[in-house]
Amino acid sequence: MKALLLTNEYPPYIYGGAGVHVDYLSRGLAKIMDVEVRSFGDQEIDQSNLTVRGFGVNTATFHCPKNLNSVFGAIRRCTDFNTVGVDAHVVHCHTWYAHFGGILAKLNYHIPMVLTVHSLEPLRPWKREQLGYGYDCSSWLEKTAIEMADAVVAVSEETRRDVLRLFNVDAKRIRIIYNGIDPEEYYPRESRDQLAKHGIDPNKPFILFVGRIARQKGIIHLVNAIKYMEPGFQVVLCAGAPDTPEIAEEMKRAVAEAQSKRDGVIWIEKMVPKEVAYQLYSHAAVFCCPSIYEPFGIINLEAMACETAVVASAVGGIKEVVVDGETGFLVPLEQMQESPFEPVNPDKFSRDLAEKINQLMRDERLRQKFGEAGRKRAVEKFSWATIAAETKKMYESLLV
Repeated sequence: MKALLLTNEYPPYIYGGAGVHVDYLSRGLAKIMDVEVRSFGDQEIDQSNLTVRGFGVNTATFHCPKNLNSVFGAIRRCTDFNTVGVDAHVVHCHTWYAHFGGILAKLNYHIPMVLTVHSLEPLRPWKREQLGYGYDCSSWLEKTAIEMADAVVAVSEETRRDVLRLFNVDAKRIRIIYNGIDPEEYYPRESRDQLAKHGIDPNKPFILFVGRIARQKGIIHLVNAIKYMEPGFQVVLCAGAPDTPEIAEEMKRAVAEAQSKRDGVIWIEKMVPKEVAYQLYSHAAVFCCPSIYEPFGIINLEAMACETAVVASAVGGIKEVVVDGETGFLVPLEQMQESPFEPVNPDKFSRDLAEKINQLMRDERLRQKFGEAGRKRAVEKFSWATIAAETKKMYESLLV
């Protein structure tokens, strides 16, 4: 049996959790079956049981509004995914960027289509800020693909409930398969040479954020929480790849204001290599994930695997990863009904984040306890080997 994975992101071009997921899933599956990955980019990998091919597009020939380049570029590459031929027994697509490719493969090559839900467009209304009317197209692509899929993989119980609520899908077609972590890659590191290279004082404790500059990630709320944090520790924001120029500018203003009032606010304005991330996670006193929407939140697992205590918002799949009072603290996010992913009181959410961070920063023993419990949970509950085996079993069920 052979599976074809279609994705926007694949190494070395990864900027979010979906790309991390496909990277590890493809390698895990390749240990037990044949896998081909087709992605956006120029990748060319040919290994035992795993082949990867990147597909590019020349947007210089486009004359549409710039915010539609990603939409039409995705559709063109999804067509190219199919015109080179498909010899797989099942197609598995990841994120709306690849969904059209899955639809074409299902219809034209008559193979089952699997779709993993990493996020849902109806629950990301701020994407219109990025895509304009292209958001209507991405939403349509997602809805069409989800309702056509032979199997829908939800990365958490919360995501499963969202799919059932928002789409016309038979509950029997939804499988829950969590995201995972490689504990042999993410573990506490002793080395700390990368800290000073990125402006961090290795002799002072710091809290850490890692992620994209996006509404979904709640980074602005964390920056606004800095004024409520107690003195004596650094705040490291490892944040790049802004969704839009507008949120990039908002981030610059917010960080500049925080830096004018507090020493030790360090902004690493890029997505760092894994070797740097390992050290950041390992030596952070606290990792903070202030997301306002998160189907799973793999970054929390990465921090936990490095034995770092977590403070995270109590939304989506995060509640199934972080155990409140055991591996970290969960901060409730009171939300507006008409705009479900903006806090009713943003200042209260920022204060609540700061309160839990302050509590942990005052108690080294509690941080250590949470960190050790987090590592144990990550290793025991979220193995990629288990996830790959469950995924292969799902494929086989569709071919009976």
